[in-house]
Amino acid sequence: MKADQLLKNYAAGVRDFTGINLSEANLREANLNGIILDKAILDGANLSHANLAQASLIEADLNGANLSNADLSNSNLSGAILDGAILDEAILDGANLSQADLTVAKLIDTNLSEADLQQASLIAANLDGADLSGADLTVADLSQANLNQADLNQTNLSGANLDGANIEGTILDENV
Repeated sequence: MKADQLLKNYAAGVRDFTGINLSEANLREANLNGIILDKAILDGANLSHANLAQASLIEADLNGANLSNADLSNSNLSGAILDGAILDEAILDGANLSQADLTVAKLIDTNLSEADLQQASLIAANLDGADLSGADLTVADLSQANLNQADLNQTNLSGANLDGANIEGTILDENV
């Protein structure tokens, strides 16, 4: 299915696109609120500025996808593959990213407040200026990650791996 067909079906009320292949699709600025893209292949897709609030992207393949400035608030991306994805300035507050692969992902100035990142892989991810306040990073792998100027107030880092992480200027509180 092509991006234009997905948009047409979505406009007609279809919400479940489980397993769809949209590699390299251009869905920039698309309104896909509440869409179901579980196990979908979206590697290299352009979803910048898209509205994916409350979307379900469980185990979706978003390798190298552009999700910059996208609204993914309260979305479920558990087990999603976001290796090398661009999520700069995206809104992921309240999102479920448990067990997601965010290796070398770009999350500069991204809102991850209250996000569930339990057991997520954030190896060498760039979280410069990210808002992780209230996020759950239990047993997350943040080795070699850039957390420069990140807000980690009220963040749960129990069992998290921070080996080699850059925490210069990181905002922490006594509850971490």
